Amino acid sequence: MDIVLRATVMFAVLYLLIRLLGKRELAQMTPFELVVLIVMGDLIQQGVTHNDFSLTGATLAVVTFAFWGLVLSWATYLSPRAERLLEGRPRVIVKAGVLLEDNLRRDRITRREVESEMRLAGIARLSDVAWAILEPQGKISFIAADKSDRAKAPDDSPIG
Repeated sequence: MDIVLRATVMFAVLYLLIRLLGKRELAQMTPFELVVLIVMGDLIQQGVTHNDFSLTGATLAVVTFAFWGLVLSWATYLSPRAERLLEGRPRVIVKAGVLLEDNLRRDRITRREVESEMRLAGIARLSDVAWAILEPQGKISFIAADKSDRAKAPDDSPIG
């Protein structure tokens, strides 16, 4: 039972830590961030199983992590409030071709990162973007500006 309690605590700590790290995809991580995640895996194992190297101990730890992952998944599926709390909300980072600096700062995203994602999406200029939205999973969605109506972006965005 001790392993289940430690695994539960470590799951909560890890979940909060990942939420604090921000919205980044694995491909966007710096080499240092990747090394930190790998080292965290080993440290978590040591904290959860302690000196128990048995198959039963490892199984209990894995099942506990899977259980809490499933509970959170169901909670976000069943409750929009839980979904907003646990997964976050999309955030507008470009509106009518203008970078929203406060939103970029909040998620620690630089102009260079946005421009890089624009190039990957086949967008050459910031003025060609009506909306850029940072999704809760870390991807940036781009909505192209209408060529004839470039400056008329709605002010009542339903997102962040």
